[in-house]
Amino acid sequence: MRWYFKSQGAACLGTGIQIRQNMGSKYELERDHIFAYSVLRDSEYFDMNDRFDYALAQEMTNRAILTRVENRRKSAKFADIYLTNIKEQFPNALKMQCIPENTELWKIENYKLFLQDRRELLTQKLNQFLNNISLTPGKVKTEVDLIEVIQSGEHGFLEFKSSMRWNLRESKTDKKIEEVILKSISAFSNSEGGKLLIGVADNGEVVGLQDDYNTLKDSDKDYFELHLRNLLNAAFGKNFAATKINIKFPVIDENEICEIDINAGTNPLFLEVMNKNGQKQKKFYVRSGNSSQELAIDEATSYVKTRFEN
Repeated sequence: MRWYFKSQGAACLGTGIQIRQNMGSKYELERDHIFAYSVLRDSEYFDMNDRFDYALAQEMTNRAILTRVENRRKSAKFADIYLTNIKEQFPNALKMQCIPENTELWKIENYKLFLQDRRELLTQKLNQFLNNISLTPGKVKTEVDLIEVIQSGEHGFLEFKSSMRWNLRESKTDKKIEEVILKSISAFSNSEGGKLLIGVADNGEVVGLQDDYNTLKDSDKDYFELHLRNLLNAAFGKNFAATKINIKFPVIDENEICEIDINAGTNPLFLEVMNKNGQKQKKFYVRSGNSSQELAIDEATSYVKTRFEN
């Protein structure tokens, strides 16, 4: 249901924020009861020791998509009071989440009728949605929404980094963080390619690039890209930076981020790093799940033969 609601531009009931947006941990999406479980439990109409009544209370059709902050604020309000307020504040919010707008159904004594009506609404809308998908012309290309990409979370082809060079914990520029960026890029190249987003925290919160910008000669994306390309040129050579990556600066929720698409490499990339003794060492990284992992020498040798020489 969440995917369908997102596709229709549905909003969180109590905040009006579109549920396809990404606005940090406070606004992470959660599913919550429309008719609060505790209200159903304490009413004269239901016995939560009865398996059937308990199942009705937990039914999927008694759920709405809310932001975390709204879920906490909503608490255990009676459905008729809560939905009336929502209807007044955000007139289309109920319709976009397929919630019946007949106010009689919002009364606790009519809860079973509410479920029945919502089942029918969801069935109708979802069937229509799925049927229309199959009618989409085969050659029509629809760009993937970057917000949805971020909300999907990190995986083998996607990684988030909060900054390129700014240490958020110590509030200073840190060469080690630049090294981590190069490590991720080399891992994607040595594997099957992927996307690195700088300015996005591990939890998907869009934090932007301003901290990095403030460390540069000019606080803008041009100097950010220049610095990034200088790092890549020094680590992997100008040919790699010119032919194997694509850099963009999309804006999400008024925050500029850096989107780096890395092609699958045709040659292995080794990253030269300083060890604890201050000595330079070449290391080889690949993607493993949603992280970049170093391979030992024997593993790297075998991997290179399989990945690049066959």
